[in-house]
Amino acid sequence: MEIFPPVPLAEWKASKETLHRFAQVVGKIRLAGSVRRNHWWNVPFHVTGSGITTRPMGLVDGNPVFTIDFDFVAHRLIVRALDGSEQSFSLIGRSVADFHHRTQEALRAIGAEVSVEHPHPFDLPDVRRPFTEDTEHAAYDPFWVNRYWQVLSQVNLVLEEFSSRYSGKISPVHHFWHTFDIAVTRFSDRRIDQPREVDPVTREAYSREVISAGFWFGDDTFPAPAFYSYAAPEPVGLADRPLRPAAARWNEQRGSHLATLAYDDVRGEPGARQQVLDFYESVYQAAARLAGWDAEHLACPGGVTDPLA
Repeated sequence: MEIFPPVPLAEWKASKETLHRFAQVVGKIRLAGSVRRNHWWNVPFHVTGSGITTRPMGLVDGNPVFTIDFDFVAHRLIVRALDGSEQSFSLIGRSVADFHHRTQEALRAIGAEVSVEHPHPFDLPDVRRPFTEDTEHAAYDPFWVNRYWQVLSQVNLVLEEFSSRYSGKISPVHHFWHTFDIAVTRFSDRRIDQPREVDPVTREAYSREVISAGFWFGDDTFPAPAFYSYAAPEPVGLADRPLRPAAARWNEQRGSHLATLAYDDVRGEPGARQQVLDFYESVYQAAARLAGWDAEHLACPGGVTDPLA
């Protein structure tokens, strides 16, 4: 398998837009059916050997323990309960409305009832249209959806290696159905007081000082896949610090800066994986030192905190 194979947005944009909404249908079930964790860590998907999973949920809300998995090899949605009952259906050729209906049917068949508070897209152009009325998004190209999962899996392991170098509070590596990116976030213990008008999603996500690293597949505002990293709040002078490798760039975005490394600029290069790790490390070191983190104390070389272990 090629490391970082091509995944040009133009080739699968329609499929991505459909899949993004499929993920939001299931993601909102996860949001409603799981125990809340700090910084919304309970909500995102995790990568599996054939797709992505919600992980187990239920029990505390009267539902059986169950999971919902996307299989991007067989291209099916699979709903399973702890007692072994299972329902699945094909992802190919379905509109968002049909997908929503079949998912709810599958839940009922295994004995789960989940009430979703806002059953429509989050922060997408059709935010006011209920999932049940979306017959527009129905594209699903199995080749490109499988390619998305292959890239997601490879980036997941790069982020896991990057995570291993830090011994402080850190999120899991997880795939957000909100922005359809995969990311990991390092935290300091510094509390951030935000203005009252900040929305509750943002307030919880950024209630502490963070340095985040991730990857997204592109969208209308940034129409190409890219690795990214940022600090919030951004320390003064961060965008003046050099980045590695030379292809990496600082981009101004909503009054702050986002470091990006275009996927196509690095994927065919020798040692591409190491170049991505160098990119993440260059942003972290610059941001941590400017923000006053004790980077040396928080370092975890080779995933080991005790050098004698």
